[in-house]
Amino acid sequence: MPTSQYPLPSGLGRSTTSEEALGKADLTGKLAVITGGYAGLGLETVRALSKAGAAIIVPVRDVDKAKAALKDLPRIEIYPLDLSAPASIDAFGREFAAEGRPLDLFIGNAGVMATPFAHDDRGFERQFATNHLGHFQLAAWLWPALKRSGNARVVALSSGGHRFSPIDFDDPNYQRRTYDAWKAYGQSKTANALFALELDRRGAEHGVRAFSVHPGSIKTELTRYVSDADMEAIGFRDADGNIPAHIAALLKTIEQGAATTIWCATSHQLDDMGGVYCEDCDIAEALPADTKELRGVMPWAMDTNAAERLWALSEKLLGISFE
Repeated sequence: MPTSQYPLPSGLGRSTTSEEALGKADLTGKLAVITGGYAGLGLETVRALSKAGAAIIVPVRDVDKAKAALKDLPRIEIYPLDLSAPASIDAFGREFAAEGRPLDLFIGNAGVMATPFAHDDRGFERQFATNHLGHFQLAAWLWPALKRSGNARVVALSSGGHRFSPIDFDDPNYQRRTYDAWKAYGQSKTANALFALELDRRGAEHGVRAFSVHPGSIKTELTRYVSDADMEAIGFRDADGNIPAHIAALLKTIEQGAATTIWCATSHQLDDMGGVYCEDCDIAEALPADTKELRGVMPWAMDTNAAERLWALSEKLLGISFE
């Protein structure tokens, strides 16, 4: 059963750094796969877990950039992979599966945000395809290795932006409705949370537990498609282009932003738990859909029926099955 969506409390908080969240965790002999692990939050996540002794596979779109970013870290393996290209995911998946290694940790960190309207070659909307379906397809390849571990964790990077939209099951790929970049982003981040919820339900009996994470508001490469006008539209800038005080108070450093991912990946406070949305190094509070607070998790991102429905839709769209 999923863990109840209530703060523990953990004793940590918004200003906790990745180093502090890691504590004395020892990951010697453990293997992790981390997407997007060569820039921003992903790079900080790789750095922290490497320090704890983990061996880390980093699938990347830009191999040269990844080699430059990761050259000083030990036990790093870099493989080409593009989450928006199914053939690329399959090529990586086959190569990894052939090695037969158990996998102890899978972190779906890579993503895009508020991109211009586009469909991929299969007709899938770009944000839904990259942020959710690409990771879903990759997770299907990694599933046997996660079960082989017997004590694995999966961390899906969601976002507070999930509040912008639930899943539109009638038109998830914007084939009929008018495109809205922020609602499309919100839908993809809701999908990340629901993916973790359903994966945890399926994986618990195999020792595979899953969590979704809101890292916080951090300035990273994720914002490369976002203009000041876009930020003003969602209240993150005022008419003069300045950050409002209540938003500035929420901003985190990259070290603070990676902390909740590290906590979900390593903390013994979460042993025998899973299926929850986390923020600020704790399980987030469940809030009503009409809340004005910029925290917590919306009802549609912890709906077990929606999670099962999304899983079935994802398998149908991709023509795959975890089993």
